[in-house]
Amino acid sequence: MSKVRELRENRGYTQDDMAEKLGLKSKNAYSMKERGERKFSLEEANKISLIFEMPIEQIFFSNEVTKKITNRKSKYNPQAS
Repeated sequence: MSKVRELRENRGYTQDDMAEKLGLKSKNAYSMKERGERKFSLEEANKISLIFEMPIEQIFFSNEVTKKITNRKSKYNPQAS
């Protein structure tokens, strides 16, 4: 299951809701993006980040990448942790 789908379902949004929030013409257009058949644009990713009140990285990148970024930040800036 995609992270976007998981977040959407946990927050009680339907695919129709998300399509409307992103300004897409149909639920099917959103569904294809959620399934990975089409990519979310940067603008759409930003809107999703705002909807779920989470950083884009946390939504669209794997935990491994996010952990590496977090570790790198703390390595170079100990106060960032």
